[in-house]
Amino acid sequence: MNNLSVQLGKPFPLGATLEHDGVNFSVFTRNGTKVFLDIFEDKNDTYPYFSYEFDPNMNRTGDIWYIKIKGLKANSLYLYRVDGPFDPEQGHRFNKKQYLLDPYTKAITDDSIFENLSDDYIIPVDSMDIEFSKQRSAEGFPKCVVIDPDFDWQGDRPLNYPLKSSIIYEAHLRGLTQSPSSGVKHPGTYKGLIEKIPYLKELGITSLELLPIQEFDAYENTNVNPKNGQRLKNYWGYSTIAFFAPKASYAFDRTPGGQVNEFKEMVRELHKAGIEIILDIVFNHTAEGNEHGVMINFRGFDNSIYYILEDNKKQYYKNFSGCGNTVNCNHPVVHEFIIDCLKYWVIDMHVDGFRFDLGSILGRDRNGNLMKNPPVLERIAEEPILRNTKIIAEAWDAGGAYQVGCFPGGRWAEWNDRFRDDIRRFWRGDDNTVTSAATRLCGSSDLYSNDGRKPFHSINFITSHDGFTMNDLVSYNGKHNDENGENNRDGSDNNSSYNYGFEGPTSNNAIEKIRMRQIKNMMLTLLFSQGTPMFVAGDEFRRTQHGNNNAYCQDNEISWIDWTFKDKYKDLYNFVRKAIIFRKQHPALRRPEFFTGRDISNNSLSDIAWYDETGKAPDWSKQNLFLAFRLDGSRDEICAEHDDNDFFIMLNASQNDYTVILPKPRTGKEWFRCVDTSVASPNDFLPEDKEELIEDQNVYILPARSFAILLSR
Repeated sequence: MNNLSVQLGKPFPLGATLEHDGVNFSVFTRNGTKVFLDIFEDKNDTYPYFSYEFDPNMNRTGDIWYIKIKGLKANSLYLYRVDGPFDPEQGHRFNKKQYLLDPYTKAITDDSIFENLSDDYIIPVDSMDIEFSKQRSAEGFPKCVVIDPDFDWQGDRPLNYPLKSSIIYEAHLRGLTQSPSSGVKHPGTYKGLIEKIPYLKELGITSLELLPIQEFDAYENTNVNPKNGQRLKNYWGYSTIAFFAPKASYAFDRTPGGQVNEFKEMVRELHKAGIEIILDIVFNHTAEGNEHGVMINFRGFDNSIYYILEDNKKQYYKNFSGCGNTVNCNHPVVHEFIIDCLKYWVIDMHVDGFRFDLGSILGRDRNGNLMKNPPVLERIAEEPILRNTKIIAEAWDAGGAYQVGCFPGGRWAEWNDRFRDDIRRFWRGDDNTVTSAATRLCGSSDLYSNDGRKPFHSINFITSHDGFTMNDLVSYNGKHNDENGENNRDGSDNNSSYNYGFEGPTSNNAIEKIRMRQIKNMMLTLLFSQGTPMFVAGDEFRRTQHGNNNAYCQDNEISWIDWTFKDKYKDLYNFVRKAIIFRKQHPALRRPEFFTGRDISNNSLSDIAWYDETGKAPDWSKQNLFLAFRLDGSRDEICAEHDDNDFFIMLNASQNDYTVILPKPRTGKEWFRCVDTSVASPNDFLPEDKEELIEDQNVYILPARSFAILLSR
């Protein structure tokens, strides 16, 4: 304490900035009347060893409060307190006795707010509670960490692959390596993921999309597993408490700030392996919850600015997230916070992109109404620093907004749940799905062509973290969320799944054969459709959640990847790996423009032509559960990487075999089979230059529930 002295400081940048002789602190509050900075020696300290009350005449410019503490060093710990009116009906909930996290903190200590709430802690509901409540102890409350930004990046830069060249692998960082079967030395951590980079490289994906790694509190969930009585957790992490801070418990290095360097090391090593990183980020709500929620940061700095409040009852929160509150994203202050956060992760942490959870909330105004041109969405799309960064929207929210195909703001890509639903139903064998499936295979022009976007703006997926895994999609007719502590009421009932005769695992070889073929059919459809494919980690070797389609609270074997399945289902793994390689090799499968149905190569072939099983143009009003089309692989102005093969692709989702009349290949060419999911492994996917010549170039027998691809050469 004797070595510290207070200097004037500067208002920007916000947060705690390490300088050569101390630390500059800067924070926003408009309606707060007093700001206190508390410095701690140890993460377990109950009270600070140094406190400073900001002088509003010297340490404030506009709404920014700032000081410099000379002599303070990296890894120092701090918290704020803010005084002001406690008037919930006007939207104000200031409480000078409540410690607060800096909204701009780059790291926090590994402590739980929710696990360590004392029995006598009172959530204030009126001014009397404020007056008589005691100051909360800082013991067990996470402390903000002053980080040293210095790191040896070894020349690393974000990779920023074009979307049309990307294959996205969605994974939970902890779940990827937490199981003992992962074989890593540092399970469940950033270092553990580094150990799995050779696997990711072998699989062939280009982009790793991680579920939220920004700080959240796993103990926020108070439900109990009814089978074993254990408290469940917030495992997925969609409830942020510190948007600039990588999660401390995901680091092997548990020293204050160690998670920042370990995250950077992970990014650097991923980039060395040619794999980019995309972060799932949750700006739509926070862990502070509704009017009965815990005060963590935003509520204590300026509740009426950071959140959208009810018009006539301002003590209540509009809830378009389904989680208690809604962030006021298009308020200029919050808007700037979001941009600052994104720029930090790109500039300082080298990430390549973001997936925005419940992205439609970012398009709501201060009253909760959807806007035609939301400022924050347009700013994200046009921000120069983010110009090459992937921006992917979950284009809906829990308040009824659904904007798939019309998400505002320019160059946004979108999770395409229409692809998910239409392809699931087609392969399940539902009637009247063939035209929708054909549209999805071609990049969903019905959704993305009207506003100038391209096929790659459709993030195609059949499975994600939210819902069944690919294995469970073909193994369960209904959800089995019994261990979530919600009486199986949580999770969607609309899964478009089918168990093929038995619910769950079975030793019936006939059922297993159908299930394996259907998984191959769907994975092949995903990877061979126009658009940007994404699949969830473990689908390449039949990871199961035992029928749980909402495993948000299961930090256990239900969610962790069982790596023994890679050997158990090695044939499927090899099939998926081959399909990824094939997609990368053939530009005809990842076109940057929509099909025209015309001869754009001047070779008398349409860029795409559709057929029924008799070799004629299909009658779409009668076509059912069978699709066949020819792709022209010739180089042209649209598909200009290099000349490709022509392809004839057949999908049979019916329970009947088809004798398919083949179109004639170009003069001097012949049809060769490269893929047929009805054929036993490893001949279901033949290697390059080992494709099988079709003996009868006029017909092809396509068995029930199978997918075949012919190429010409």
